[in-house]
Amino acid sequence: MTTDCLFCRIVAGEVPAARVAESERSIAIRDINPAAPVHVLVVPKRHEPDVGALASSSTEDLADAFALIAEVARQEGIATDHRIVANTGSGAGQTIFHAHLHVLGGKRLPER
Repeated sequence: MTTDCLFCRIVAGEVPAARVAESERSIAIRDINPAAPVHVLVVPKRHEPDVGALASSSTEDLADAFALIAEVARQEGIATDHRIVANTGSGAGQTIFHAHLHVLGGKRLPER
C-alpha cells in the first residue's frame, strides 16, 4: 500500500467508495465521473502503477481482476455488451497511477 495513493486508501477502507463487488485480490467500485450508464472500476488490491506492471508482477492478480470484471458485468446486466479499458500513462488519460480497469456499458458505445 502507498499512503498517498487514492486507490490504496479506498482498498484499505480509509476513503469511502461505492463498492459493487470484491474478490480476494480486487475490488470493484463505481466511477465518480461515469462515462456510461454502467461505469465500474476494477482495482487490484496490489499497488502497481499500471496494468502492464501488474501483469509483470502478478499474473494471479491480473487474472483475478478479469474474473471480477466478468462477475461485475453479469451483476450489472451487461455481460454480453461491455467495454474494458485500461489507460496507461498520462498521455492515455491515466490520472491515478494504481492499476485499474474501467468496465463500461449500459448503452451503445461508439466504435473506437
